[in-house]
Amino acid sequence: MAPMGIRLSPLGVAVFCLLGLGVLYHLYSGFLAGRFSLFGLGGEPGGGAAGPAAAADGGTVDLREMLAVSVLAAVRGGDEVRRVRESNVLHEKSKGKTREGAEDKMTSGDVLSNRKMFYLLKTAFPSVQINTEEHVDAADQEVILWDHKIPEDILKEVTTPKEVPAESVTVWIDPLDATQEYTEDLRKYVTTMVCVAVNGKPMLGVIHKPFSEYTAWAMVDGGSNVKARSSYNEKTPRIVVSRSHSGMVKQVALQTFGNQTTIIPAGGAGYKVLALLDVPDKSQEKADLYIHVTYIKKWDICAGNAILKALGGHMTTLSGEEISYTGSDGIEGGLLASIRMNHQALVRKLPDLEKTGHK
Repeated sequence: MAPMGIRLSPLGVAVFCLLGLGVLYHLYSGFLAGRFSLFGLGGEPGGGAAGPAAAADGGTVDLREMLAVSVLAAVRGGDEVRRVRESNVLHEKSKGKTREGAEDKMTSGDVLSNRKMFYLLKTAFPSVQINTEEHVDAADQEVILWDHKIPEDILKEVTTPKEVPAESVTVWIDPLDATQEYTEDLRKYVTTMVCVAVNGKPMLGVIHKPFSEYTAWAMVDGGSNVKARSSYNEKTPRIVVSRSHSGMVKQVALQTFGNQTTIIPAGGAGYKVLALLDVPDKSQEKADLYIHVTYIKKWDICAGNAILKALGGHMTTLSGEEISYTGSDGIEGGLLASIRMNHQALVRKLPDLEKTGHK
């Protein structure tokens, strides 16, 4: 009697071998795909077409595209800011005290605007660093897609792509500038802002006014949709300053420029920068200089700095130092912003303010 065993026909052997080869193929191809993706050669994990955002994750980003997304983010955030204010349900609370002892307030407008702005930018450019004023809660994560359309006004001013290494980029978001004034229903001061810095230097700035739906943007060495005014008064300037620190500036300014100098107390750093420009908004006051004398956060000033720089203006510390938009999120010693003036001459004129700013 023959020994018990399994006999396979030639056809069965062939089928078995083919199955084995199929298993090996899938295992090996998956391994190779994983290896290639590490070097930027594979597709998007989970499938999907690799558009500009996916390409950005490979090492470069296009500043023209970043400008388009930044404008959209500021407008989308502004929509949330306006909706919450008009509902009159702010859910206002305090984050603590500022260095000057004032309440550092936060509202639903801040939180919801921040969520829209952050995730729109993060989805479009996942490889860049984003710094934002408000905490981003992972539980509220959204995927907010950009349609990759660049508005005509940007294409007209910035005619070609401008690529930079993704690792050199830092984005600064202020989802609601002038929160104190927002809670007081002083709507004209409120802005949403996005700034893109490259190697610490401000390159793109967007300032959006949600309640008048006006948006100013500019790219250094690229173009802008806003411009400087035709003239400024350097002898007896109108100076826009913080509502909470106007007295400090007024005393030194009057000593420096004379009794004809006008001090304009205002809320929001974005609003104050726009005061220096030719802005077609009837609610916008006009000033010749912007001075701040105490500690200030970089997301408050980066967008304004980029816009002024693109237009040939200047924003420095009170001692005349350029501001780097890397590292810590604030600067000591205040700031001085001007356009179409001798900026360094102004720095030399205001030494007492520089001392006040470091107190």
